[in-house]
Amino acid sequence: MAEQIPGADKKITAGICAILLGAFGVHKFILGYQTPGIIMLAVSLVGLILCGIPSSIMAVIGLVEGIIYLTKSDEEFVATYVNSKKEWF
Repeated sequence: MAEQIPGADKKITAGICAILLGAFGVHKFILGYQTPGIIMLAVSLVGLILCGIPSSIMAVIGLVEGIIYLTKSDEEFVATYVNSKKEWF
């Protein structure tokens, strides 16, 4: 049985949440990035009230980030998003 890389357990959860709920920044909170998560949530909520365009942009960002998360190897994901704390893309 292969040994699990610490932090790799967040990859699937963050990736799926980014694809499904990315506009609301759920994946950012899963990774421990409160400020980017709040930014995405605020932009999406304000966008829903105003015209929907900002929410659509946040949804596209979430989709792209989710795909990026899921296509990285566990080692790359942990090095980039857990250890280096890269908050965007």
